[in-house]
Amino acid sequence: MKLLLVQVRYGIGDIILAGLPYIHALSKKFNSKISLLVKESSRASDLFADDDHVDEIITLKNDMDGVRGIFKLTKELKKRNFDKIFIFNSSLRYNLVARLAGIKSIYQYPLFRTKDNIINSCKIFTESITNQVVSTEPNLIIKKTNNNLEKSFSILLGLSASGPTKRWAIDNYIRLAEEISKRKKCKFYLAGGKNDTDLINRFKNSVAGKNSISFEKMSIKETLPFIKNCNLCISNDTGWAHIAVALQVKTLMIFCDSPVVYGSYSKRISIVEPEGIEKGKTTHNTLGKDKVSFDKVLSESLKLIN
Repeated sequence: MKLLLVQVRYGIGDIILAGLPYIHALSKKFNSKISLLVKESSRASDLFADDDHVDEIITLKNDMDGVRGIFKLTKELKKRNFDKIFIFNSSLRYNLVARLAGIKSIYQYPLFRTKDNIINSCKIFTESITNQVVSTEPNLIIKKTNNNLEKSFSILLGLSASGPTKRWAIDNYIRLAEEISKRKKCKFYLAGGKNDTDLINRFKNSVAGKNSISFEKMSIKETLPFIKNCNLCISNDTGWAHIAVALQVKTLMIFCDSPVVYGSYSKRISIVEPEGIEKGKTTHNTLGKDKVSFDKVLSESLKLIN
């Protein structure tokens, strides 16, 4: 049986919190590997390279947009002869493509549904197919581990974010690392990409930065064994935090300007929100990066360390 799951949300965090648990649940339900239709920005090829539940990663390319793109995408799917498709999206576009591609069993979110809680939506949709309770806890599978890594207490710092309003100031992270280092000997892994070089260099030039390693020149796949080896992740709401959670790492997420529900899917996540915001109400346009209490982040970090 050939299965296809469509999850075309943009980011790494999206494919983990709104994809990974449901990929596994559906693969197990139908006793078959499952192919994924995703955007390249999800980095699914890196994340699922070792996952035996996943068959093929089909990337939604730019030439698959627009009216012509419908026929281009239809052609790509038709030649693969899928039996079932699971569309984690309420757009008529993917329903039409599935029908044109001759896929007989189509499962999809209700068309034109109103926006709601993404975690609940994915869980309820998957449970309606499997007729089983589905856990929202993600489990990212990697086969290659690095046993040569130092055994010192390691903390992943998610310094980057998809936008400046979601990013707690780098000076706060430097100060936090210095305060933690006074209490416990730590190695810090600096999570960021090529666009975060300035942030990473500022950290590395600090006192705490003398015992740090950065990910800026590594592929996502190359970073996974290092993240898996960490004892704790402290991060903005960014893909790095969600990767850490999926690799079973305790994670403190700092929500400055994104829906706090993105941190509600796992027991491994602790949350800090801006001061003056009702608990659980942080969302887009909260603009709270300067209202996050340093003392609160430090206190929560030390709790997780101890």
